[in-house]
Amino acid sequence: MKLKVLGCSGGIGDGSHTTAMLLDTDILIDAGTGVGNLSMQELAKIDHIFVTHAHLDHVAFIPFLVDTVGFMRDKPVTVHATQETLKTLRDHVFNWHIWPDFTKIPDKKSPYMRYETVSLGEVVELGGRKITPLPANHVVPAVGYQLDSGQASLVFTGDTTTNDALWAVVNKISNLEYLIIESAFCEEKREIAIRSKHLCPSLLAEELAKLEREAEIYITHLKQGEDALTMREIATCAKAFNPKILKKDQLFEF
Repeated sequence: MKLKVLGCSGGIGDGSHTTAMLLDTDILIDAGTGVGNLSMQELAKIDHIFVTHAHLDHVAFIPFLVDTVGFMRDKPVTVHATQETLKTLRDHVFNWHIWPDFTKIPDKKSPYMRYETVSLGEVVELGGRKITPLPANHVVPAVGYQLDSGQASLVFTGDTTTNDALWAVVNKISNLEYLIIESAFCEEKREIAIRSKHLCPSLLAEELAKLEREAEIYITHLKQGEDALTMREIATCAKAFNPKILKKDQLFEF
């Protein structure tokens, strides 16, 4: 399996793009503005989108993707998410007011897009690749994902804060190789992080202390203008875990 980072920032501007990762050539993990870095030909190859939660920085480019290449495809794009997240997409995005309902275009029998519900702990297997929703703790219903090639696993926490349920699962992953975890705020904004259910450096260090397995750790969802400061603070309070900043175009093979 190959996972390419298309976007991993907490915002846009100056070359930054919000969360989106391309698994091989046909699966997206979240669909933030990073999806806009793909060509039409690359977009047309995407069969599946696994969504962590319904916040705009993670779903903004689903409508544009489907609208742009739906006519080029011979089957619908499948959007995988929890029941709560799919309801939000139905009610507030693909509702004919914000965007057309592509589960009914061109018609109900042959739509450009379809929904598929995922549940915590239930594996979705696609061509030998196993994708499993993991617990997340955010202000809206959310999940992370374990991506398992059989030889190794990568865990993406999605947006989350203090979350004992996640580590109970992650610590059982015997082939864990990579962990991508967020830290959306610097330490000065710890209270904002707590209220918005994100992590900051001190909260991140407390969470990583619960990890009982060896893994390469990468930090995502950093805010522009605060990213260097936040990483310096992380390097201080979570030094033992040797966390690195996640970068656009970074490639993981596992």
